[in-house]
Amino acid sequence: MLRAATAKNSKAGFVFLFLVVLCLCTTLVQARQPLRTDEQSTVTVSELPRQGQETYQLILSGGPFPYAKDGIVFGNYEHQLPPRTRGYYHEYTVKTPRAHSRGARRIVCGGPRVRPDACYYTGDHYATFRRIVE
Repeated sequence: MLRAATAKNSKAGFVFLFLVVLCLCTTLVQARQPLRTDEQSTVTVSELPRQGQETYQLILSGGPFPYAKDGIVFGNYEHQLPPRTRGYYHEYTVKTPRAHSRGARRIVCGGPRVRPDACYYTGDHYATFRRIVE
């Protein structure tokens, strides 16, 4: 009798543990889903802050850029932007008034450097992106 109760408890414990692990995995998978960067998440050039408009025009004209890190490869490690091969995206600093560093604002562009396929604006250091439309 004791042996049957122990086997029943261990089976219930296993089922409980399995359900906990399943819930944790589901939560992690949902957290890694990319943010939407479709047409609902857009910003026009005229809606960008003035400094963003200036940076965008510099990108389209090929520079020169004021920050040494402007034009470096953006890794898209958070998978917020559409997946592309490494080296497709490049990031550019959007000056933040009164910031002592580069600040949190960036424009990330994909494709050719002077006439990119698409550019995205982030005002919160890659947490969210909005596609820039003309």
